[in-house]
Amino acid sequence: MDSLKAPRYLALDIGSKRIGIAVSDELGLTAQPVLTLERRRNKREDLRSIARLCRRFGVAGIVVGNPINLTGEVGHQALKIQGFAKEVGELTGLPVHLWDERLTSHEAHQILYEAGQARQEHWLVVDQVAAMLILQGFLRSRVQGTGIRDQNEGQS
Repeated sequence: MDSLKAPRYLALDIGSKRIGIAVSDELGLTAQPVLTLERRRNKREDLRSIARLCRRFGVAGIVVGNPINLTGEVGHQALKIQGFAKEVGELTGLPVHLWDERLTSHEAHQILYEAGQARQEHWLVVDQVAAMLILQGFLRSRVQGTGIRDQNEGQS
C-alpha cells in the first residue's frame, strides 16, 4: 500500500490578515482545505505554525500562491509573498514551489456562492478554498507533466 503513496504537498494562500491552507491526499490526486490561519503580529509565529502543519501532514513540499498581476508582472505583493515563501522554505527545509494564483480568490468566492454559502460568511473559508484551488492546479500539472504555472520548478 505504501508504494501507492505520492509525495504530499501543503498549499498556502497568503494574505495580509489570513493564510488559507490546504493539503494533498496520500495519492497526490486531490487537495483538501485544512484551516485558515489568522495572521499574528509576529511573522515568526506564522512560520512556526506552518512548519508544524508540514510535520503533522508529513509533506514533501510546499506550494505558495504567487499573486502576480494579471499582466504577468511581479508587483509589490508578489515580492512580499516570495520573501515569506523563502523563509518558510528555510525554516522547514522543504522545497517551495511558487504557483500562479491569478483569479483563485474570485473562483473560490464563486464556488462558495454556488454551494449556497452566504456571502457574509465567505471570509471564514475562502482562503482555504483558494489554497485548495492553488494546490489542485499544481497537482494537475504534475500528473499531466506540464508544470506550466509553477514559476520555480526545481528551486527551493
